[in-house]
Order: sequence, then C-alpha cells, then structure tokens
Amino acid sequence: MKRVRKQKTVFLDRDGTMIEEVNFLSRVEDLKLFSFTKQAVELLKSSGFRLIVLTNQSGIGRGIYEVEAMHAIHREMQGALDNAIDGFYFCPHLPDAGCDCRKPKLQMIRDADHNFPVDFENSWMIGDKTLDVETGKAAGIRTALVKTGYGAEHENLLTKRPEIIAEDLFGAARQIISFQN
Repeated sequence: MKRVRKQKTVFLDRDGTMIEEVNFLSRVEDLKLFSFTKQAVELLKSSGFRLIVLTNQSGIGRGIYEVEAMHAIHREMQGALDNAIDGFYFCPHLPDAGCDCRKPKLQMIRDADHNFPVDFENSWMIGDKTLDVETGKAAGIRTALVKTGYGAEHENLLTKRPEIIAEDLFGAARQIISFQN
C-alpha cells in the first residue's frame, strides 16, 4: 500500500480573507480578489504549503443561489490564482442546521485531511472571523486573523487568541513564513 506524505497546509477562509466580502456572493462578475491575494498565495505555495479553502455558504441552503454558481466563482478564483488552490470545501447549510461541516466544526478539515493528508503540527487556519480562529484551534493548528472583511471588528470579540493578527492575507503569509524559519 502506497503511503501518502502528510503536508503542511494553510486552510483559507474565502470571503473577507481572499476576496472582498459580498453578502451572498453568487455571480462571478461580483467577485473581487483583494489586490494582495495572489502574492500571498504565491508566497505560501512557494514555501511548500498546500492551500485549502474552507467556506461556509449558507446562501445555498437559503435558496439564494445554486451550488453551481459557487463552483463558477471557485473556477474563476483558480484561474486568477494560476490554479494554486489544492481544494475547495464548503458547507451549504444554514447556521442553525446542526451539521458537522459548518465552521467552526471540523468536517471540512476532516474531509480535506482524507483527500490531502495534513501535517497538523505545521499547518495554519487564516480567516477574518472569530469562527475561523475557533476552527483552527479546534483542529489543533495555529491560527491567523486578518483585519480585512470582518476581521477588524472580530479582533475585539476573540476569546481565543490567534498566533498572528495581520492587516491582510499577505501580511499573515509573511508572518507564517517567518514562523517556519
């Protein structure tokens, strides 16, 4: 049986972290990558990290948009990021649905680990909300909060402190790289 090597991974929140926050983003034409996202992704990738996007998408569960609209957005992001994202995982359920996949629960991370074995000791979760920090902490990985999206207001709501608080994704990526050295 072939043994798959575990790899250090950065789990990335999507909305407010990699792309501008658009309430219930459902149209490719409304997608706006932050100006620093590509540079941050390239830095993390060149430093040996696998990149996995984890995103709660309750707009699907609310009937606001279809799963295919979300996939179209992910395809557009992949094109803009030179296919640097190794996987996209999403929760389509409503916040009160009681599912196991909605952040801060861990089913998306478990699914990613099943498909792309994760070196949890050297992995990170980056996001703009307290639930992103809580997700990383629950998974036993280090965390970074970015001040884009909801990050500036969520910084004051944190009950668990992340290892990094950065202005944006590129700032977080630079600090993560310095942690590795």
